[in-house]
Amino acid sequence: MSLIQCHNLSKQYASKRALNQVNLNLKAGQPIALVGPNGAGKTTLFSLICGYIQPSSGEISLLGHAPGSPALLGKVASLPQDASLDPNLSIITQLSLFARLQGFSKTAAELEALRVLDLVGLRDSANQKPTALSHGMSKRVSIAQALIGEPELVLLDEPTAGLDPANAKVIRHLVKSQSSKTTFVISSHNLDELEKLCDHVLYLDNGQLSQSVSMNDSQQQNYLTLTMSQCEAALLIDSIKALAGVNSVEQKQDNEFIIQHNKANIEIALFTLFDEHNWQYKSLLKGRRLEEKLFS
Repeated sequence: MSLIQCHNLSKQYASKRALNQVNLNLKAGQPIALVGPNGAGKTTLFSLICGYIQPSSGEISLLGHAPGSPALLGKVASLPQDASLDPNLSIITQLSLFARLQGFSKTAAELEALRVLDLVGLRDSANQKPTALSHGMSKRVSIAQALIGEPELVLLDEPTAGLDPANAKVIRHLVKSQSSKTTFVISSHNLDELEKLCDHVLYLDNGQLSQSVSMNDSQQQNYLTLTMSQCEAALLIDSIKALAGVNSVEQKQDNEFIIQHNKANIEIALFTLFDEHNWQYKSLLKGRRLEEKLFS
């Protein structure tokens, strides 16, 4: 059964068409990224999936049910970008209430609230009010709320926007650690972060799904992304092109190069070349970066 299925999904706001004939068939598994420019329709798509709004035309189903169906209670959760908690109630009180709304008993709801706070490393803050927390801690509490009941699907809208590196790292680790039981769909403009988290990327533009990219497709094995500390670009390119098995070398920006090859263990030849010329490299990654795959 599909996790999310959309067929000719469209949404019209007066004279503006926010989504236009979107077709999707997503399976449960590793995190999925949703990217696109501002106004592309990402928030509208999230709102339709969550059942907050209704489509103008087309169909959408989650786990075989219509969005907002009672059958999805506890199975689907979301975190809007600007979600906030009540400043007047303690964190444990609010999370316990959310658990009760999913059918937990009073005692079980409090235990579940403490469990999800443990996941985000904030159990010690359970009795504090949201106003006592930093922005990063507040975001982590909001994500904890979305994990109540171990839902099968969680939609996160810009989960690390405005966060310092330490809090962003905590959230990335949390998503990775929970991905064996929960599928995350993450909307973000941070391509570097999505590259670390997601295996599948959807690109939405002008209300249409223009690309669907797998980060682990077989063609990726024929590419390397090389970033050098400093180098003479022309000499580097000519030297790499001369290596057996190299098909092409393209400079993308500054000291970053895309190498297309057909040779196993070509990294050994590259490291030997760097040693011969005393060249220092910053990174050597399999495949192309997400930015390159989407916009090349």
